[in-house]
Amino acid sequence: MEEKTGTTRENIQWAAMAEFLDKGFLGASLRQIVKNAGVTTGALYGYFSSKEALFASIVEPHAAALMGRFMEAQTSFAERPEEEQANSMGEESGRYVHWMVDYICRHRQPVKLLLCRAEGTSYEHFVHHMVEVEVDNTLRYMEVLRRLGRDVPELSRSLCHIIASGMFNGLFEIVIHDMPREQAMRDVEQFRRFYAGGWLKWMGA
Repeated sequence: MEEKTGTTRENIQWAAMAEFLDKGFLGASLRQIVKNAGVTTGALYGYFSSKEALFASIVEPHAAALMGRFMEAQTSFAERPEEEQANSMGEESGRYVHWMVDYICRHRQPVKLLLCRAEGTSYEHFVHHMVEVEVDNTLRYMEVLRRLGRDVPELSRSLCHIIASGMFNGLFEIVIHDMPREQAMRDVEQFRRFYAGGWLKWMGA
């Protein structure tokens, strides 16, 4: 019974993922998902209370992994002594970006749902939330550098948001374009260095 239950649930999720990828959350049809999964509507609702609950069951583990590792990197850096922070800018973010690219390449379809097909769900602003965290920590880091005597320019929050938004949206191009892993690793590392170079110049490094 347990094996059958697991298989039915997975069949529904696989059918849902295909439907969501094709039409997005808003355009996806539960009727079509049920048909493609080979189950009844009642069976679907036995596992998932709504279309959004079904969507969340697919993307939530990946949202938690990406955001969790991101927050871990931010916290780890912020907890270092201030002098150490000033001398190691970009190290923690570099490790996170490498991990993120590898993770995305191993979970392409559900991550694409999260980043590209979530309009109308609670995940719609996932990237925006990451950007806001990045902006908060960038502004905090600039204050650290000023306390250490660095000549750091005053950057508005709106400008920091534009820069961070451009960075994250650039990184996630690997999802939009289904880049092969080796190309993704190479392009993203060069992209990260490009951004890091600009920040290092501004931060007086």
